[in-house]
Amino acid sequence: MAAAPGFTERDEPPEEDEPPAAPPDGPHPVDRLPTPGRLLATGFQHVAASYAGVVAPPLVIGAYVGLSPAELAFLVGASLFTAGFATLLQTVGFWKVGVRLPFVNGVSFAGVAPMLAIADAQHDKRDALPIVYGAVMVAGALGFLLAPWFCKLVRFFPPVVSGTVITLIGLTLLPVSFGWIQGGHPERAAPPVNLALAGATLLIVLVLRRLLKGFGRQIAILLGLVAGTLVALPAGAVDTSALHHAHAVGFPTPFHFGPPQFTVPAIVSMCVVMLVCMTESTADMLALGEIVGRRADEKAIAAGLRADTLGSAVSPLFNGFANSAFAQNIGLVAITGVRSRFTVAAAGLMFVLLGLSPAFASLIAVVPQPVLGGAGIVLFGTVAASGINVLLTAGLERGDNLLIAATSLGVGLIPVVSRTFYATSAIPETLKVILNSGVSAGCLTAVVLNLAFHHTGIRRTVRGG
Repeated sequence: MAAAPGFTERDEPPEEDEPPAAPPDGPHPVDRLPTPGRLLATGFQHVAASYAGVVAPPLVIGAYVGLSPAELAFLVGASLFTAGFATLLQTVGFWKVGVRLPFVNGVSFAGVAPMLAIADAQHDKRDALPIVYGAVMVAGALGFLLAPWFCKLVRFFPPVVSGTVITLIGLTLLPVSFGWIQGGHPERAAPPVNLALAGATLLIVLVLRRLLKGFGRQIAILLGLVAGTLVALPAGAVDTSALHHAHAVGFPTPFHFGPPQFTVPAIVSMCVVMLVCMTESTADMLALGEIVGRRADEKAIAAGLRADTLGSAVSPLFNGFANSAFAQNIGLVAITGVRSRFTVAAAGLMFVLLGLSPAFASLIAVVPQPVLGGAGIVLFGTVAASGINVLLTAGLERGDNLLIAATSLGVGLIPVVSRTFYATSAIPETLKVILNSGVSAGCLTAVVLNLAFHHTGIRRTVRGG
């Protein structure tokens, strides 16, 4: 399949300090190893873009079960460590494990609600973590075994489906950046200071992207985050308290919260979450394949799903949770044009080191949320735009394809617009896990409608009658 227009094949001539295009017999840009300086800078940019997403789930879960500040810091470090391990599995890989694309893996937010429900079922919520870990291990192992069959769903992802899903990925991520601008309180109005910081960061990123050339242009997001943080200093919006209590070195002791426990309800719940994560990862791999110009086929998706599920199965050993693809980094690849998987492998190694050094992890946490939100508008909007590019090749002038895209986008945006839309006891909790994921709900809708309109004899029978 041709690369998505405007992303992997630039409309403008290559800049003088960008690497030349690979010769026919040369390595694909995905497999090129950048110079050490570029590797560190572009890798750190991926860390900065995904750090908040990695630490948010453990912060929510840890606070909910009543962990102390020291234990909460330990849980965050463990999540950083396991996210780095899972990212290395995806980018470097071994045997038939790893999609070998610039793909960041981190803690999936899809599992947060079921994990909180598991905690609610315990007399002491602190007892929930070993049960969660046992369920994640089983779900990860089962997902690993399912990967060779699950990957065959790629045949049901023509441009009308993949373009719709990629667009949904971007649209469902945009509220995350808005929430950051609102200081983590989406139900409240954004404070004027936050709006100013987000606007300043967004403006800085756009100006840098317009004025800089070559490598400077590629790391415009990172430079924007640094500049935005410096702007936030005189406004008193930079919180450095985490630096004062963080240890220089720390290792996520295996089974720190107790040995895993295996209960059927928790396992069933996390297996549903794993299927949701595998669906989203499949869509993300298709999106990233379009952007970097290396289409993700069944073999690649199977390898990527094995990395996802193996990383999830191993994570509880080091007190981590289920891992899945991070779509925000797909936007970073699209906007920077840096397609080397080794830049993200470097980010994975940095995550591992951050997990081993809480002090350095806290340093990245200094970036204010409004600054992240301002940069996030560019990142997540770019993902949505790349999906629209794919939809342009889907033949929307055909009524069927337009109907598929329109309906799927509508269904996928329901949980984005209203988080309480499915909050009724009439809907089983396991089904809510799917419905409350806009990407999963929209993806399944697009696949089913595409099958109904293009892979059955229903229309032919109706016309014949």
